[in-house]
Amino acid sequence: MSDLHNLSVKALATLLQTKEVSAVEVATRFLARMGGNPHNAFLDIDSEATLAQAQASDAKLANGTAGPLEGVPVAHKDVFVTRDFATTAGSKMLSGYRSPFDATVVQGLRSAGMVTLGKLNCDEFAMGSANENSAYGAVTNPWDTARVPGGSSGGSAAAVAAGLAPAATGTDTGGSIRQPASFCGITGIKPTYGRASRYGMIAYASSLDQAGPMARSAEDCALLLSAMCGPDPDRDSTSLDVPAEDFTLSLGAPLDGLRIGIPKEFFGDGLHADVRAAVDLALAELTKQGAKLVPISLPRTELSIPVYYIIAPAEASSNLSRFDGVKFGHRAKDYTDLESMYKRSRAEGLGSEVKRRIMTGTYVLSHGYYDAYYLQAQKIRRMIADDFQNAFKDCDVIAGPVAPSVAWKLGENAGDPVADYLADIFTLPASLAGLPGMSVPAGFGAHHMPVGLQLIGNYFKEAQLLNVAHRLQQATDFHLQKPAGV
Repeated sequence: MSDLHNLSVKALATLLQTKEVSAVEVATRFLARMGGNPHNAFLDIDSEATLAQAQASDAKLANGTAGPLEGVPVAHKDVFVTRDFATTAGSKMLSGYRSPFDATVVQGLRSAGMVTLGKLNCDEFAMGSANENSAYGAVTNPWDTARVPGGSSGGSAAAVAAGLAPAATGTDTGGSIRQPASFCGITGIKPTYGRASRYGMIAYASSLDQAGPMARSAEDCALLLSAMCGPDPDRDSTSLDVPAEDFTLSLGAPLDGLRIGIPKEFFGDGLHADVRAAVDLALAELTKQGAKLVPISLPRTELSIPVYYIIAPAEASSNLSRFDGVKFGHRAKDYTDLESMYKRSRAEGLGSEVKRRIMTGTYVLSHGYYDAYYLQAQKIRRMIADDFQNAFKDCDVIAGPVAPSVAWKLGENAGDPVADYLADIFTLPASLAGLPGMSVPAGFGAHHMPVGLQLIGNYFKEAQLLNVAHRLQQATDFHLQKPAGV
């Protein structure tokens, strides 16, 4: 079957369960497509490890012990530690690192039967909006290889869009699932903070980091998310005591009477006209299905950028202190004492954006500045969360653009990190509030580049978001369109 790479997760699972194709055949097909590493999407590929997992899945399919996604391939963002593949977080600091265990999210998908294809490129330690900060080179967008795929889960988005994997894992700290999903024309969802365990996920900002799936459709994301979520109290203190659920059960429910909040702050002067046009058409389709658009306000949207870029770097400065060249990771060859080893190892092993955020975080936490910056940012974060709760009194779901523009050209924002930061303005508020959010393909903008519709729900409303996205995808074919040659 030459078109296996174009099939959905659900379609592949059905073919495998009915034994019309074997897990080894499916894995072999994707490994062949990954040859030469198109778009620089992968950081580690081990065909022997992948085929061994596929053979184990075939054995389970044969003896009747198969999981719901048995034999379906998946690739993991390189911030999830894995035993069978190296984990670098896109950094020279962790070059060649092998974990003795699998992350809980990886473990959950493997328990559901999924076969790991490899590890995906990302911005170093998940810090970036373009996937240009990886120590192993930038990822390119399958729709236009001169453009960025978004970040930090750019390798995940590019791999799915290019048909190198039917699904991938990503992480979202300030929009790192939603923005690359938008830029690459695929579907991605960040669940409520604490829904998916952070155990084995290399930390950037612990109060914000959350794992989620990326695939072509909402239905496929629902299948993966069902296997990724669930309590993990013994290994992740921020894991919520909320039982796992089957997010596919509510797919297809009617949208009659659904109130969709439209924040005026998401449709201001900074939003490009081509993105607005695509978002408006998607919203019009939802109203045809019975939804009602309700004007709302999220008045502190602009403050989300300074708040995020104080809190996230502060947490990063603490989390990344463990990378010192002593127990694991890069160690400088030439040093005179312990202090010089720390300094040289970090200077050599960490990239410029990571250093920038560590220094920013250390500054805002330092004596004399903690109250002025970090404490104030935390207060405004609470106000941003309250703004959402006030808005949800008048609506069920909030909708708007994912990013102000389509994907920009590689190197376009080089030397201007603030330009990348500003591109996160529509995704940061939901992250700061810990709310679930997703990106759904909504058409195309300038240069025929994909545009995503962002959907934001109240806490634990992932099923509702996925249903809205699914209903949109039943009426449109944007999620089925593929880059040339895929």
